[in-house]
Amino acid sequence: MVVAFDRIGIRPVLTEGEADRATHRMVTADDPVRIASISKLVTALGVMRLADQGQLDLDRDVSDYLGYRVRNPAFPNRVITLRLLLSHQSSLIDGDDLYLIPLGVTLQQRLADRRVWDNAHAPGSGWFHYTNLNFPVIASVMERVTGERFDVLMSRLVLKPLKLDACFNWGAGCSAGAFQRAVVLYRASGEVARDDLHGQPPACAVFLREGTACDLSRYRPGNNGALFSPQGGLRISMRDLAKVGQMLARGGKGFLKPASFAALVRPAWRFNGSNGVGEDGTASGFFCSYALAVQSLASPQMGCHDDPFGDGRLRIGHAGDAYGLKSGLWLDPKTGRGLAFFTSAVAPDAPTGRSAFTKAEESLVERAARTPFRKAP
Repeated sequence: MVVAFDRIGIRPVLTEGEADRATHRMVTADDPVRIASISKLVTALGVMRLADQGQLDLDRDVSDYLGYRVRNPAFPNRVITLRLLLSHQSSLIDGDDLYLIPLGVTLQQRLADRRVWDNAHAPGSGWFHYTNLNFPVIASVMERVTGERFDVLMSRLVLKPLKLDACFNWGAGCSAGAFQRAVVLYRASGEVARDDLHGQPPACAVFLREGTACDLSRYRPGNNGALFSPQGGLRISMRDLAKVGQMLARGGKGFLKPASFAALVRPAWRFNGSNGVGEDGTASGFFCSYALAVQSLASPQMGCHDDPFGDGRLRIGHAGDAYGLKSGLWLDPKTGRGLAFFTSAVAPDAPTGRSAFTKAEESLVERAARTPFRKAP
């Protein structure tokens, strides 16, 4: 599914395949899908809205917000801030999927596990390590300062103001019709990976330990920001994701203050050949320029392979990769034109193309580029 947009119009340009193989329901531009790590960008929009309201300071010690000391044990005197978390320079690492924190376990308990810390690189030292766990910390801070659960808060701050029928982990924000239109994610083997909902809300919207009841009535906001998956759990259609792209293409006008938008998209880290690792733990050249949960493409640095479009043009946005899905939200800030897309059932070892992105993603953007963009009536 590929949707093209500019600052004014939105138009689906490529629609193929079934949203649900069991019922043979064909996918449309209005079908919500678990968009994976593009969720990070949307979470960052919530952070910046709170910063605009004076409730958050990007450079303040997050310990002040959470009410307990947050430090890398190897570097106990180095402060960790929202800016470092958003730009993956906090020295947190995921370990064995330790960013998945079930109901009943607190973020404070997880951060006490030494396996989630990089012992070799200090926070704020310029070392980039793409880490999902940064975002449960961010979400916990957001919950603590507002007293609202993350899914409810994001609906109020971001999803409703942008008029999106979207939600995190099927929590607050999605309409009843969204469950009926959900895209089922399949692995390359054909096995169902996520969201086989049969038109109904999931039995439980949050991650549980085996044998634990799904009871959110006693949850205290701020204790576990991982519950609604701020790092990857946004369910959103490509038409609605294009609306997010339009807001970015307009420079955040009417949504973020100019200074906040500038901070959001200004690179906080650039690859110099030896100051970070890719998502797969290697210097793959996939991440070469990163702002506050906003990735830039087509970096000129040696060793960078971050141009799936193949034209050398600067684009901003974010990529997504989980449960057989590959996704992207990318826009040219000069022209305001961009794409929101996903493809599914992609194998974990799918071959890359001329860039560090997969051939499947490159094929989508190439095919979309051959379709003339016409503004929606």
